[in-house]
Amino acid sequence: MMVHQAVIFDMDGVLIDTEELWAQAETEVFSSLGVELTAEGLERTRAMTTADVTAFWYSRFPWKHEPPEVAEQKVVSRVIELIRCTDCTIDGVLPFIEQLKSRNFKIGLATNSPARVIPSVLQKTGLEDMFDVVCSAEHEEKGKPHPAIYLQAARRLKTPPSGCVVVEDSLYGMQAAKSAGMRVVAFLPDAGEQNCELADHVITTFENADSLLF
Repeated sequence: MMVHQAVIFDMDGVLIDTEELWAQAETEVFSSLGVELTAEGLERTRAMTTADVTAFWYSRFPWKHEPPEVAEQKVVSRVIELIRCTDCTIDGVLPFIEQLKSRNFKIGLATNSPARVIPSVLQKTGLEDMFDVVCSAEHEEKGKPHPAIYLQAARRLKTPPSGCVVVEDSLYGMQAAKSAGMRVVAFLPDAGEQNCELADHVITTFENADSLLF
């Protein structure tokens, strides 16, 4: 049986509850540029990188007021503001990671979010010193569901993919981890939520969840 040496966390929806914050920021910024956002469109873009989200809306409503990359950075800046002023932390994640570190697991972070969002999340959650490696998909050719971000995290953790466990909440993220050859623990706090068919285990809380990794 493979002994797992590293645990790699997704960020949005796992370390911090930011889904509504991203939707709010995208709605504010893109609506101001004349984009007619829809619930269907917001759902389709939920797990995309910010660059891909911007490209999605720009292809449908090509605004002329500013370059797409400027609008993208406005969304990122607004999300950072909302993280700082909103109660969006997820219960139990800090003691869970502390328990993993006490058992000598390497700890990684692999997110589709832009790199400049990460420090605000780590500060908000009290996780600034918890991660051995932090990776953003903006530095990869493709974001999740492509496996590049997870393979990068494994390389930097000096751990083979088969020795990594990934904690994810989205289907795209689980697809990326599975394509990378990693075991998946789905964090799905909402009992009615699906997206767990690819998971090796499903948890709804971080309490005592470390037992699943041995």
